[in-house]
Amino acid sequence: MRILVDSREQSPFLFEGYQADPEPGTLQVGDYSIPGFEDRAAIERKSLNDLIDCLMGKDRERFERELTRGRAYDLFCVVVEAALSDVSRGKYRSEMKPHAALQSIIAFQVRYDVPFVWAGNRAGAEYYTYWTLAKYLREIEERFRKATKGQDREDKRRAANE
Repeated sequence: MRILVDSREQSPFLFEGYQADPEPGTLQVGDYSIPGFEDRAAIERKSLNDLIDCLMGKDRERFERELTRGRAYDLFCVVVEAALSDVSRGKYRSEMKPHAALQSIIAFQVRYDVPFVWAGNRAGAEYYTYWTLAKYLREIEERFRKATKGQDREDKRRAANE
């Protein structure tokens, strides 16, 4: 499976051990997508420190714009390379209090209807990103098969009648 990786992604997944062919691209939303579906499916990856930074100041405004754009997609989520408990324990480099960070994250999930996936660590985030995009692509392929089922017979029937 081909996976588009935003060229601005600072720490991209390599997808080693997966049947994936990552290729650089410029995505309007998120860090990962599928060629041809860049305007419908995206995953935003965040390390815990990056996520906490996105909850404050001008980074917050930029992040909220990203969430606003992403909510219009068929598939969009924020995959965090940490556990939720890491936030509650303050295991990040910031003066932001854990309760304030959690309240912002919950507010964003409600306000933008965007799930935050707590993948536990980087490997978990990579796994979740790969398999979520793979399942999305499989669903699209299945819908296409259903929509075109019997199409060949119909085309042959039309050709015979012409």
